[in-house]
Amino acid sequence: MPKAAPKSPQERTKGDPSTNYACPEDVVADAALSKKQKIEILQRWEYDSREMAVAAEEGMTGPGGDLLRRIKLTLAKLTDGNGGAETTAPNKQHGASPSLAKPKH
Repeated sequence: MPKAAPKSPQERTKGDPSTNYACPEDVVADAALSKKQKIEILQRWEYDSREMAVAAEEGMTGPGGDLLRRIKLTLAKLTDGNGGAETTAPNKQHGASPSLAKPKH
């Protein structure tokens, strides 16, 4: 079976960040991405992690651990502490914009 070609930076900014990166810190280490692309990826990953937390809250299984905390810390480093979703909004995603959800194909 032929090996898949490496994804371009533009391809890595779309879809599920966890399929392209093992951890949030890998996003920051990706020299092929601009700062803006890194922030977009981390914001999307944060939204996805919040969705998983909501699912877990509702009794569905999901990944455990401190992924959401690590995403928020990594995003804060890139944005001087001002790039993540608000944590006081009344919805279960705590103010994360639905526009950060995975793009529909």
